[in-house]
Amino acid sequence: MKSVLATLALTTALTVPGLALARPVTLTTQMNTYGGDGAYLALYVTDAQGAYVGSLWMAGGKSKYYEHLSDWYRATGGDTAQINGITGASVGAGRTLEITLDLADALFDAGYTLHIDAAVEDMRDSPNEVAVPLTTEGAGAPVRGRRYIADFTYDM
Repeated sequence: MKSVLATLALTTALTVPGLALARPVTLTTQMNTYGGDGAYLALYVTDAQGAYVGSLWMAGGKSKYYEHLSDWYRATGGDTAQINGITGASVGAGRTLEITLDLADALFDAGYTLHIDAAVEDMRDSPNEVAVPLTTEGAGAPVRGRRYIADFTYDM
């Protein structure tokens, strides 16, 4: 019951700030062919001041590796309740992660930023691999990652 309430609270926080309407947004992350194991990815949002707002998705199921997603881990204190119900498998080199979520309209054009931290076993961690302002104008525009992510886009 606790995880259901945590998931509901998180979903409500990201989809209904200020009781705004929500829209389906597709997040597409194309991985580079970096020659290593599957990447753990944390997709999360910060506000205009850089304060953590909430997690959108966690790719990778073993919580013992979450500390390598260092910016996300620091923001949440490694609290796995932040990602209950929003996790999937790690993403292999050259593969694509595509997820569709309902995000509040209030997150767009209001100073919020979507971040992706990445980590691959036996390779360098990549905090803040991608940081993209959530704007209606930026929808569909690919953003290059720093190390493991070839590009990331969001479409509304």
